[in-house]
Amino acid sequence: MSIFAISDLHLSFGTDKPMDVFGEKWDNYTDRIKENWIKKVNMDDVVIIPGDISWAMYIDEAVEDFKFINSLPGTKLILKGNHDYWWTTHAKMEKFLRENGFDTIKILGNEAYLYEGVAICGTRGWSLINENSSEEDKKIFSREKIRMVLSLEDARRKSDKILFAMHYPPVEKENPNREFLEILNEYGVKDCIYGHLHAHSQANAVTGEVDGINLKLISCDYINFDPVSLQIL
Repeated sequence: MSIFAISDLHLSFGTDKPMDVFGEKWDNYTDRIKENWIKKVNMDDVVIIPGDISWAMYIDEAVEDFKFINSLPGTKLILKGNHDYWWTTHAKMEKFLRENGFDTIKILGNEAYLYEGVAICGTRGWSLINENSSEEDKKIFSREKIRMVLSLEDARRKSDKILFAMHYPPVEKENPNREFLEILNEYGVKDCIYGHLHAHSQANAVTGEVDGINLKLISCDYINFDPVSLQIL
């Protein structure tokens, strides 16, 4: 049994927003995701999808996208991304999944999912703040830190081996802010995955070991639309 991850699927089966407008790299991307996924993921595996899942504006518009995800092998753990405008309350989303029979998809909220001794948890994150950040950005950033702590507290109750997932990167090359990393270190996290970055912005990605934490960028165009197998430290 294995843990995989792939972020930023940007599905649009129920809306008219194809990603191939962003260049040849996105040509036939849903077919490529499906083909790669089926080749390596088994039914008893877990796949983490940390955000930017569907272009739908409302959850009912995301049915076809969720059908696509649900049909793929493995249990999928989903997090909110900055473009997931359809994301609603936990109760409404659970009802949506239940009523549509999407039984292979689970929501990662302020709790951890225990799988083979690994506590998997996460939060959306936000743009790293600095002295020029707006008050609204500072407020959201602070709220995300609280959500991070809540999920990590639950993870620590379940295991001393924690995998943390974010949509936004926890650190960037051009920003000295280390507040997200400091929280991860406080809870002994050794592995953190994230998405959000595309095209030229991927040059600002920090990957590899930083302050004792192994960071992986898993935006689907960065990993060639091929779910990445995670080796948890």
